[in-house]
Amino acid sequence: MGLIDHPDLLRRHRLTVAQYHRMGEAGVLMPGARVELVEGEVVEMAPIGSRHAAAVKRLISMFSGLVADRTQLAAQAPLRLDDQSEPQPDLMLLAPREDFYAAAHPRPADVLLLVEVADTTSRYDREVKLPLYARHGVAEVWLVDLDEGLVHLLREPRDGRYTQIQVSATPGIVAPQALPAAAVDLSPLLTR
Repeated sequence: MGLIDHPDLLRRHRLTVAQYHRMGEAGVLMPGARVELVEGEVVEMAPIGSRHAAAVKRLISMFSGLVADRTQLAAQAPLRLDDQSEPQPDLMLLAPREDFYAAAHPRPADVLLLVEVADTTSRYDREVKLPLYARHGVAEVWLVDLDEGLVHLLREPRDGRYTQIQVSATPGIVAPQALPAAAVDLSPLLTR
């Protein structure tokens, strides 16, 4: 038996966002490494498959004409949740800032809508990332699960969980609560 079989014996060193960034600056994390910081741990992200990439591009195309003057669209960019978590959601509609978030990454209060696309990571997204977003008060999250052919709409975080959840294989036209005029048809994302 090794230490891994005794998680109660392991003392983990949790990184802060500042330490994580210094690791990148020092070259400890390879340039272009697909990693994110989740609860103090550097987590390797899955490679982006063609269906995943196409879904993100389609979402960008759908939203770009609808929200250009009211939000800033961010794709696969960092979101600073706290001092130990800085995930990289697939898509975010952000409250506009003059500096386009050059001074600091967006925080949960800046997010009008967050979208995760999952093709091989749906369990991780459901069990780790969605609760993380709820605990930090991200108001609305959509999970597009390409493998299961489902869209999860999660709204109204309270006490570390979303209180309004809808799951559908035929989502049709949906609008973010913060942007009712930005309705998009999500059904094409689920077609193979």
